Amino acid sequence: MRKNYLIISGIVLIILVVTILGLSMRPKDFQKNEGGKIKIVTTLFPLYDFAKNIGQDKVEISLLLPPGVEAHTFEPKPSDIVKINESGLFVYTGKFMEPWAEDIIKGVTNKNVKVVDSSLGIEMMAEAEGAHEGEAEGAHADEHGAEAEEVGHEHGGVDPHIWLDFDNNIIMVDSIVKALSEKDPTNANFYQKNADEYKNKLAQLDNRYKSGLTKCESKEIVYGGHYAFGYLGKRYGLAYESAYGISPDSEPSAQDLAKLIEQIKKEKIKYVFFEELVSPKVAETLAKETGTGLLLLNPAHNLTKKDFENNVSFLSIMEKNLTNLKTGLQCNN
Repeated sequence: MRKNYLIISGIVLIILVVTILGLSMRPKDFQKNEGGKIKIVTTLFPLYDFAKNIGQDKVEISLLLPPGVEAHTFEPKPSDIVKINESGLFVYTGKFMEPWAEDIIKGVTNKNVKVVDSSLGIEMMAEAEGAHEGEAEGAHADEHGAEAEEVGHEHGGVDPHIWLDFDNNIIMVDSIVKALSEKDPTNANFYQKNADEYKNKLAQLDNRYKSGLTKCESKEIVYGGHYAFGYLGKRYGLAYESAYGISPDSEPSAQDLAKLIEQIKKEKIKYVFFEELVSPKVAETLAKETGTGLLLLNPAHNLTKKDFENNVSFLSIMEKNLTNLKTGLQCNN
């Protein structure tokens, strides 16, 4: 009897040891932090802020783009791939804004990471020469992320700044909440409620833009930065001209600047807008040559380090943009 007891005890001990060793050898669940929060990595600030508002205290969010870095010149490091491999969700805006994201995704070995292309379902605009007349060609991103390459023209290409149209933001928020709810179905109702509240704030801000930019002496934005506000211009019926093209390598020629200077004088434009995180020299040159004022128009793809530390939000950036647009375009409401 004692012998049988010892045999049974030995078997139980072996089972316990094997179980403990097995658990210790299982890959760590990196998709959640020690507090059980879902880890989310986003490429650009708007996505970071959307996810932050949706997930709130149930998520841990990392912004891949370091504060103060211009998105077009960002080069990911090996540690960035490690960070994504240890996350539950990786959210980006599509291959046109972050061409480097495609390579990062290929390097992700953790098959449990859910990749979210937030541009899916959004009509992509082109940087069209006729944009100042409210014309733009478009294409839809399909479920496989394949956009029509022919959308661009000889002067530029697809405009990737999709978050500068509030309707697009609603689609992006829906993409994030869907993926997050699939990853964490227990809290799906919580995420959906937060998303609905945030979409309501986006709609309210959109209405303020519509009413605030209706009665303006000028309807033309002259921008001393990269081509970023085509979506916003089209949405609110504003003409839009930028010194730079979409490409991060584009540089305005002397002829381009001369044309803009001539246009500013001809249209009696009072303000030139400059871009955050980009040298304002071109905008300053335009202002100096035409005697116009300077105002910030922030494309919001990233924040300065100070603004990030002060928890500046996407909505507050867009509120400030509206204030500056109303001043710059001399709006009466």
